Amino acid sequence: MSSNDIIVSLDIGTSKVRAIIGELNNGAINIIGVGSADSEGIRKGAIVDIDQTVQSIRNAIDHAERMVGIQIAEVYVGIAGNHIALQSSHGVVAVSNEDREIGEEDIERVLQASRVIALPPEREIIGVVPKQYVVDGLEGIQDPRGMIGVRLEVEATIITGAKTSIHNLLRCVEKSGVRVTGVVLMSLAAGQLCLSKDEKTVGTVLVDIGAGAITIAVYEEGSLTATSTLPIGGEYITNDISIGLRTQLDIAEKIKLKFGCAVIEDAAPDQVFKVNRIGSNVDKQFSQVELAQIIEPRVQEIFQLIRSEVLRLGFTDIPGGYVLTGGAVSMPGMLEIAQAELENSVRMAVPDFIGVRDPAYTSGVGIIHYVSKFARQRTSTAVKKLPVANKKPSSKENKTGLFERIKNYLSEFI
Repeated sequence: MSSNDIIVSLDIGTSKVRAIIGELNNGAINIIGVGSADSEGIRKGAIVDIDQTVQSIRNAIDHAERMVGIQIAEVYVGIAGNHIALQSSHGVVAVSNEDREIGEEDIERVLQASRVIALPPEREIIGVVPKQYVVDGLEGIQDPRGMIGVRLEVEATIITGAKTSIHNLLRCVEKSGVRVTGVVLMSLAAGQLCLSKDEKTVGTVLVDIGAGAITIAVYEEGSLTATSTLPIGGEYITNDISIGLRTQLDIAEKIKLKFGCAVIEDAAPDQVFKVNRIGSNVDKQFSQVELAQIIEPRVQEIFQLIRSEVLRLGFTDIPGGYVLTGGAVSMPGMLEIAQAELENSVRMAVPDFIGVRDPAYTSGVGIIHYVSKFARQRTSTAVKKLPVANKKPSSKENKTGLFERIKNYLSEFI
């Protein structure tokens, strides 16, 4: 494999850290390696312990490396959280070529011009997503390369985030022994994989339900319009089970994954299991119906909160409905509850690749899709270049200039 054929994504979640290795072959993507490790040091999608997070990243990367037999040197990292914000911007430049043909350099310059916005000192630009280009007043252009014009404009969405959260994320990845090639907003990555062009145009809400947080992304007129994060997720269901059955959290999680059902009517009364209860040496037997009586109210509340948040963002009419993804949506009955509570069309999005046919892998696979589409077109998006699969940097290289590289990363990405 040549180095340009490999893209490595890193999805650092509340319950799992996932490293996914994708191979580009004549424009098609093949998932050739997947590494997963329990996530330590992450709470509600935010890093709370650097050392534990670093170890989790190392475990996931080692797992992926052993599967494929290569050493990962560089990765694309997904970023999300309630610190992410979107803001509209406008850039304009004069076409530089003498023959007035718009080239790659002109697109770079107009996107850089759109980045000139007032930002508080604690925030930093993560990405620039062009919504449309305007050539001499002609609107609605998606790719102006090769066109003739004098004045080039861009309507863009600027993605910003908190410097503290961004730099802590970069520091964790650096300390794990790999370099960050680019930072990709996970809402964009998941949207690239899950939503069709028509869904993005008419207006669709993409909901990623993870263990510790729910990310809501609203797409309209072909681009990401709004995003929000709710500090609630699948681990809240686990907590309810732990309290209701009076058992430990790790046992509650296993019970949820094996016997969980979100709809009481669909639960089987003859499906029984035994639970080791806290403060007792005797196992107690429960049925799937009793478990569903704990799960259903919490799942209903989760979707009620999602609907309320979409309304708060200002979207009352969602023609394209809702698309669900994330690890927590795998539970039987989630789709039925979602349709009832959201009062709209709802479908589930699952990656269609061997080894990752699970909604939990949507963001990681989405990053690979996003990079493969935009990295080779221009450098002024949320990605830069394809990572190289070769030897890992030495510990000396990692330590030298670490803070300088972190400081300059994001200014180079876009």
